[in-house]
Amino acid sequence: MELEHSINEIKTISLSMFRKNFFGVFHGSISARVEKNQFIINKQNAIFDNLKDDDLTLLSSKKDYRWNEASLDADIHLNIYKNINEARFVCYAMPPYATAYAMKHEKIVPKDYFGYMRFDKISVYDPKQFDDWYERAETEIYRYMLEKNTNIIIVKGYGIYAYSRSPQLLAKEIALLENSCKLLHLTSGYSDYSI
Repeated sequence: MELEHSINEIKTISLSMFRKNFFGVFHGSISARVEKNQFIINKQNAIFDNLKDDDLTLLSSKKDYRWNEASLDADIHLNIYKNINEARFVCYAMPPYATAYAMKHEKIVPKDYFGYMRFDKISVYDPKQFDDWYERAETEIYRYMLEKNTNIIIVKGYGIYAYSRSPQLLAKEIALLENSCKLLHLTSGYSDYSI
């Protein structure tokens, strides 16, 4: 029952996040922990606006043939689950305003009420180079989250990784950050809002 419930939650929230342009057609990842050492994640060829049961795969920390079909982000998700107990759902998203804003700023300081109340300010993580990013990401992402005591990391030029206890909170976090960055962009011509 837990597995079926997690699958349904992932399918529902991925559609919402796709509609908000947080996921691309084949771009992004979402997972849910179903047991201590097991999680379900989208496959590499998943289309997020219409996830089916066979677009998801159940993985454990012991790697087997299923890892070959899983999202390229599966190792990153695994390390978040292994090292952060409160992580129940994890996603990688690339919302356009937040991703673009992070490319030009070292910090995001929301000026809107909801973004400010939730984030106050959030640092942008600079991976420095992309050549070996996927090899480094599986450890750098969860370590950053632990060091900064945060459930969200914005990687310059790459996107956002986040975890939460529910898929709704996960989507809400990204939506709040994306909306704040959109408002910062729209008001960037006004000197009162410059950072």
